[in-house]
Amino acid sequence: MTAPTPTGRGGGAARGAVVGRGGVVGRGAAGDRGAGSVLVLGVVAAAGALLLAVGLVAGAYDARGRARTAADLAALAAAAAATSPVAAVDPCARAAEVAARNGADLGSCTVTGPGVVDVAVRVASTVGDARAAARAGPATARDP
Repeated sequence: MTAPTPTGRGGGAARGAVVGRGGVVGRGAAGDRGAGSVLVLGVVAAAGALLLAVGLVAGAYDARGRARTAADLAALAAAAAATSPVAAVDPCARAAEVAARNGADLGSCTVTGPGVVDVAVRVASTVGDARAAARAGPATARDP
């Protein structure tokens, strides 16, 4: 029988060693020094990538909303200009002005009937371009 070591364990195992089943001696936790740092770096990198992805999706969603708003307002302004008996303003010029004020570029503008205007706009974002289209005109001009 061997004398107890200063750590209180018998068998003369090295300091920091762990005696497992069958008397096998291993290094245990002492061989894993620094593994926590690598794990934390991996978790931080994954969290950063997730935040970046969420930010890009949020930016695209915002651009889509701005494009829809700009298209709706441009179409309404163009339809109002087309039906106005007082103002002699080109409906598509009015649509371009309203789209620009809302941060969009007018892609197309077509007067399709008496007071009916179709517009398409584009809003640039970091993810790509958001596009939207709208149609406005009197209620009597609705599609069946």
